[in-house]
Amino acid sequence: MEEFHKVRRLPPYVFEQVNRLKASARAAGADIIDLGMGNPDLPTPQSIVDKLCEAVQDPRTHRYSSSKGIPGLRRAQAAYYARRFGVKLNADTQVVATLGSKEGFANMAQAITAPGDVILCPNPTYPIHAFGFLMAGGVIRSISVEPDESFFGPLERAVRHSIPKPLALILNYPSNPTAQVATLDFYKDVVAFAKKHDIIVLSDLAYSEIYFNDAPPPSVLEVPGAIDCTVEFTSMSKTFSMPGWRMGFAVGNERLIAALTRVKSYLDYGAFTPIQVAATQALNGDGSDIAEVRNIYKRRRDVMVESFGKAGFEVPPPAATMFAWAKIPEKFRHLGSLEFSKLLVEKADVAVAPGIGFGEQGDDYVRLALVENEHRIRQAARNIKKFLSTADETMHNVISLNAHR
Repeated sequence: MEEFHKVRRLPPYVFEQVNRLKASARAAGADIIDLGMGNPDLPTPQSIVDKLCEAVQDPRTHRYSSSKGIPGLRRAQAAYYARRFGVKLNADTQVVATLGSKEGFANMAQAITAPGDVILCPNPTYPIHAFGFLMAGGVIRSISVEPDESFFGPLERAVRHSIPKPLALILNYPSNPTAQVATLDFYKDVVAFAKKHDIIVLSDLAYSEIYFNDAPPPSVLEVPGAIDCTVEFTSMSKTFSMPGWRMGFAVGNERLIAALTRVKSYLDYGAFTPIQVAATQALNGDGSDIAEVRNIYKRRRDVMVESFGKAGFEVPPPAATMFAWAKIPEKFRHLGSLEFSKLLVEKADVAVAPGIGFGEQGDDYVRLALVENEHRIRQAARNIKKFLSTADETMHNVISLNAHR
């Protein structure tokens, strides 16, 4: 039977192949150290959980909620932007709560995309950035992920040679998966470019609070006039260890926020009200919960960089996010990231995310998530060291390590 039109536009989910192998290995008794999915293992801060429990005791909170978010939550998000970025937002017209940033991105695509619209999207990048628009009938034109002067030459060519003219430009800094961080000067150039060509800017800032140096990542909305053409998406999943709570935001240009709000009003009634109440308290907090989460990820990052390096698998220290983006050891690079990821599950009991799942430009890399404790990360490094040191002897009858793609 022929697949449905929108399903045909989606390739097989790369990560599912690793997930199946991981599940099979666990069923056979293997202790798989899972560095693949970016699923935070840290508990949600107790004060947030307590607020949820308090709110859920009120029967009035059990009714349908507001699709765009309760007023107190939207005001709290506007206050966060004012404190953190110096950006003033109208909580009524420039802020909408989403069911995580992923849902926000997908529904923004539904709101603004006509069939055949061209979207400029980094490669590699988080899959929803591209596939949200593909499902909405758009066309993806890949651009560089490097947030420097090399970004703009190819971007100009992409605009010049795209028919129709691109509708939107997607940004994602700190980047998932590459962990690169953009500067405010870079954002200034992006906004100038977008205004010159009348292009919408959609910025995914989900990792704004997971950074490891003294320079917090900026928001593109800090650029004067950016709000004329920009919407930015944030998430509480990583910042407050609330992934299953599904709470995020879209903020920025009133016309774009109104379009997203209208689409969402047909599709959902918003998150459960007690979740929104608890999220409000989290945003209005003193920041100590965020600082603790950041410190834990930094310690894990340092352990991973050191232990994996000693194991013969070099991992560049990420400046931000809860991920490391590491090039496949040269001996295995010809296999591609999916086959290398399968090997790590089979031979080292370690699961990682294959870079090809984030775009073809990621196929020489794997993404490592900092979602296991320091002891488990060191164990993963020991497993990988053993695999790498014995690969020549144990794999010569399985695959030629001198082959080329």
